[in-house]
Amino acid sequence: MKITVAVFFGGKSTEHEVSVITGLQAFAAIDRDKYAPIPLYITKDNTLYTGDAAGDIAEYSDISGLLNKSKAVTIIDRKLYEVTAKKADLRKPLASIDIALPCVHGTNVEDGALQGFLEMQGIPYAGCDVLSSAVGMDKAVQKAVLRQFADIPMLDCVAFTAKQYIENKGAVLGEVTDKIGLPAILKPMNLGSSIGIKIAKTQSDLPDAIEHALLFADRIIAERAVTNLREINCSVLGDKDSAQASECEEPLGSGEILDFNDKYKSGGKSGRGGKSSAKSGGMASLKRKIPADISPERREEIRAMAVKAFKALGCAGVARIDFLIDCDSDSVYFNEINTIPGSMSFYLWEAVGMSYPKLLDKLFTLALKREREKQNLTFSFESNILSAFKGGFGGSKSGGKS
Repeated sequence: MKITVAVFFGGKSTEHEVSVITGLQAFAAIDRDKYAPIPLYITKDNTLYTGDAAGDIAEYSDISGLLNKSKAVTIIDRKLYEVTAKKADLRKPLASIDIALPCVHGTNVEDGALQGFLEMQGIPYAGCDVLSSAVGMDKAVQKAVLRQFADIPMLDCVAFTAKQYIENKGAVLGEVTDKIGLPAILKPMNLGSSIGIKIAKTQSDLPDAIEHALLFADRIIAERAVTNLREINCSVLGDKDSAQASECEEPLGSGEILDFNDKYKSGGKSGRGGKSSAKSGGMASLKRKIPADISPERREEIRAMAVKAFKALGCAGVARIDFLIDCDSDSVYFNEINTIPGSMSFYLWEAVGMSYPKLLDKLFTLALKREREKQNLTFSFESNILSAFKGGFGGSKSGGKS
């Protein structure tokens, strides 16, 4: 009997469209001899849809038409039910979900929100758990964790909120220039795909860069901008017990930073040719060098740091860790982790001989392993606290602690 895999993609995120590409690439690559995949498209208002149209990338040029061809669904007790007239038809489930594959990017989904929903539903899922997803999405927190638990070089940063900037603009600008210096790169704290990022080369550039980032998040991180840099990325596959690194890549951008257009619009094919061509879009279409043109010693240094960061952050499944090389000093710095990387970084694993279907099979095996381990844990124990509780919740008759 085949294992039913629900592939989740979309969601209320600025990276919604990128997630659709990642999700449908994975959906197309899953081994149909072993698994029965179901596409689950999350709209921007968090409604779930499934059906043949939801699994075809060509349908996404007309979202209204796509939804008319698809079934709105909900999940109850690991089962998928159709929703009509805002009511779930509980007479017969459409499917029972064995494993979930989150292919989501950005806030409200990749940051632990979807993972928490799956935990509540009791559905085993591939990838990072709630905590590591949340930490991996927060650029300042992941740096703090790695400083505490791993000896990995990172650029210093300053983090601040929108309220802090509005209430004391001068103090924030002064802290950035004093602690980071210029040029500085300003980033939304919890976004990916290079959305909202700008470089401030001069003091007069700084307010514009900050206010641009604040359009996308209410927490901002500032780092020293490495002006003569190379970006080297490496994927990691595994969990807390064992993890391995992929080949290294060097993305090739058109400007000072690798921006959204470089990542998703400059690679030629868009992946709009239907199910069979979905693999060609997303991060898979980015111009890059694989393997990266670095020495064997530098390659092993970066691969070892990637595995170390992956484990220190408590990750599972497949992630991509991005590094910066300062060409002036020849120093390597951890930049950030992507807990659900664009295109699931399948191209980095193909470079070391692992096919995309095999990569997905390993993700599903890891998901089931984590679920078996959870079954051996105790999450509750019997007590008589409630039987001894006599009072209400206020005034002289209240119970509880006294």
